[in-house]
Amino acid sequence: MSNRQQAGPGGSPDLEREGPAAPHALPGEEVLASLKSSRHGLSTAEAAARLETVGPNRLPQPRPPGMGVVFLRQFASPLIYVLMAAALLSLAIQHWSDALFIGAVLLINALIGTVQEFSAQRAASALSALVTTCSRVLRDSEAYEIDATGLVRGDVVLLETGDRVPADLRLLASQDLLLDESLLTGESLAVPKDADLVLPEETPLAERRNMAFAGTLVTRGHGQGVVVATALNTELGRIAADVMGQAMGEAPLMLRMERFTRKVAILVGIAALVMAVVALGRGMHYSDVFMLAVALAVSVIPEGLPVALTVALAIGMRRMARRNVIIRRLVAVEALGSCTYVATDKTGTLTVNQLTVRRILLPGQPPWEVTGEGIVPEGLIRTPSGTPGGIEETLLERLCRAAVLANGAFLGHRDQAWTAHGDAVDVALLVMAHKAGITRQETLNAYPELAEIPFESDRLFAASLNEVEGEPHAFVKGAYERLLAMCSRMATLEGDVPLDRKRVEEQATALARQGYRVLALASGPVDIGPDEAFDETHLHDLTLLGLVGMIDPLRPEAKPAIAACRQAGIEVAMVTGDHPVTALAIGRELELASDGEELVTGPELREAEDEGALDALVRRARVFARVEPHQKLDIVRSLQRQGHFVAVSGDGANDAPALRAAQVGIAMGRSGTDVARESAELIITDDNFASIVAGVEEGRIAYANVRKVIFLLISTGAAELVLFTLALFTGQPLPLLAVQLLWLNLVTNGIQDVALAFEPGEGDELKRPPRPPNEPVFDRIMIERVVVSALTIGVLAFALYQWLLRSGFSLEEARNGTLLLMVLFENIHVFNSRSETRSVFGMSLLGNPILLIGTLLAQAVHIGAMYTPWISDVLSIQPVSPQHWLQLLGIALTVLVVMELHKLSWRLRHRGEGKR
Repeated sequence: MSNRQQAGPGGSPDLEREGPAAPHALPGEEVLASLKSSRHGLSTAEAAARLETVGPNRLPQPRPPGMGVVFLRQFASPLIYVLMAAALLSLAIQHWSDALFIGAVLLINALIGTVQEFSAQRAASALSALVTTCSRVLRDSEAYEIDATGLVRGDVVLLETGDRVPADLRLLASQDLLLDESLLTGESLAVPKDADLVLPEETPLAERRNMAFAGTLVTRGHGQGVVVATALNTELGRIAADVMGQAMGEAPLMLRMERFTRKVAILVGIAALVMAVVALGRGMHYSDVFMLAVALAVSVIPEGLPVALTVALAIGMRRMARRNVIIRRLVAVEALGSCTYVATDKTGTLTVNQLTVRRILLPGQPPWEVTGEGIVPEGLIRTPSGTPGGIEETLLERLCRAAVLANGAFLGHRDQAWTAHGDAVDVALLVMAHKAGITRQETLNAYPELAEIPFESDRLFAASLNEVEGEPHAFVKGAYERLLAMCSRMATLEGDVPLDRKRVEEQATALARQGYRVLALASGPVDIGPDEAFDETHLHDLTLLGLVGMIDPLRPEAKPAIAACRQAGIEVAMVTGDHPVTALAIGRELELASDGEELVTGPELREAEDEGALDALVRRARVFARVEPHQKLDIVRSLQRQGHFVAVSGDGANDAPALRAAQVGIAMGRSGTDVARESAELIITDDNFASIVAGVEEGRIAYANVRKVIFLLISTGAAELVLFTLALFTGQPLPLLAVQLLWLNLVTNGIQDVALAFEPGEGDELKRPPRPPNEPVFDRIMIERVVVSALTIGVLAFALYQWLLRSGFSLEEARNGTLLLMVLFENIHVFNSRSETRSVFGMSLLGNPILLIGTLLAQAVHIGAMYTPWISDVLSIQPVSPQHWLQLLGIALTVLVVMELHKLSWRLRHRGEGKR
């Protein structure tokens, strides 16, 4: 069943069949007749009846999971399952304190994760605003303003500048009507509309100039249209339906953690079983053996990892939010750091999304530069020799006068801010003129408007008839090809001279090749009677005043951000619906592409014979131009076939399928639609590519901190395993009691592992290549470090234990000394965990004050326990002399020396390689 035939909120199938299947292919009157409506609109009673039948005009919003669901979701992890099993075993042997501790860990982890995800959910929801809340509609032949959700098929809607189109409309009337359809089609320029057109049925969506689609924006003019589709039956709704219910892919961190947890559970199970067999063979009672095995398993299993993992991701989420990146799912924090390829939009992401005049060309002269960008009229107009003066200033005034008179936009300053509305081209011309000291209102006061010819796409120009010293003069702007046909003279430094058409065309072509949108300006006296209508026939023998080159300027941070991506091993491509010449010029400025070989167009993608040919095109492209919405999805799938972990940015509803298909979907917060945001895992609140790069950096920091926590927990657990293994296989009494083992685990890992999650970045996150998503957590460097540190701690602790027993110390004293050494070892080892390859001595102790305070606090807790009678009795520990303290501290510092030597060895062996 197609989306257009679904009943419910999207519309009644019976009513759907009453309307035309292709309203753009029928005259407006026939569309009205098929919908049983008229140009006067529906009656209030009929509209109410239809609304009752089809439901409100809104896209169904996916209900966000409640607090309870989010809370329960925190327990869906293999590591959590292992910890639950350990808690149950502790309960089975009536070891209430262990069960309580593990339960507290699980609860804290779930609460932290719930708070973070729920707050992110609320932040994402706060950005939702797809359609306007009110629309002007004709009911009972009168205009009413109603909630847009109350629109039905057959309603006649009135449109004016600034309106968001509330439903799919077949236009019935249009006057100078321009619509921004970029959120639906990807086309960055406003599209002129003509209600009188009747188009072929197979006309592509982007070329249906007699239609206005839901979610698009009226940038200029007025119009009237009949509603032909609402809610899910609109073109926007069809895209929404395509992505609703599709599951997002699993984050790479979760995949890594699942594999890691399975391995840890198996290894711990085997180790505990072997220990139990050996202990039983030595005559230990089965209940003591069971308690020992559980205690050892609980100690080796990194039960602090879920909390530390959640804290690391939560910190990453907060850091990202401060850098304008909202994360919708906690585990997605790390995903952006894993991406190998970013396919990014151009408009608003790499550029400022504000058309700006950057070049002025007088016929036969070198280009003049216009500085500044956006709607703030701050900047200079510079000739090759400096500021315009003399005849140059006069020529500039003439050009700017035409620019503001043949113009329908508004530029004003209110509440200490500049505001503008109207067509982007007109706004850019007003800003340029303002920089030259010429404003529209003052010019209109001096040269009153008599008539105008509005811009139409088939005319490619707009003209204004104004009174100049009592005589009618025309001021014209438009495509240079059209204006050259109207001109016989051109303004130069030598005065107005006969038009040199070839010379002007060469200048315009050169400007266009640089990616500029070229516009011509002209003026001249007009011979027109007082009652005569002003039209195109009056536009001849004009004087060409010059050309202007407009461009949507790059964001100043875009180029450095792309360079940072390259340094980080991430490939970047720009995907746009713009003309290939414009796209390639911007690609060159961004240093994405150097020549046409790195440019691939939508038609080229469409002509690819098979997946192999498509993959070859995508592989060589760094700039994609004239790309249709569905082709963005093809690009994503091609990159995934080639082994890339793909991040895609988008703002339009047409981007939603690609956002959902990519491993990391990035929606724009300001310009994005609800459909795009619901399809993405990350939302960029400032629509800035540099924020994506910041997200990559923070994602890598978060994952690095997770690895630091894992290393600390696994290496200390493995050291305890080494200690017990050596004791059991040499026939020695157990070096630590079960309660001492659990205390050691609490006092050395209970605070420090979480504190490691607060580590700042090491500064080289964007100098490393991305980690393959299938790379295990336990990679080569991790294994080496765990083995070296675990053997160092475990062997030296066992050696001390042996020495104490042989030196005449009692078993209780030997265990007391061994426990204290292990506490010192593991607290010192925390600082080895701060970096995989950097020296401890090259890192500031105050770089992570939480870690420093936490470690000192943990050591103080153990010292306090030694001097607190009831705790020392439970733990079978006692104070030691200062001399013994210093001796044990000296032994414990060896782990620092050994790990420093290992880091040095690693750096020497991998000199010149990207850090991993």
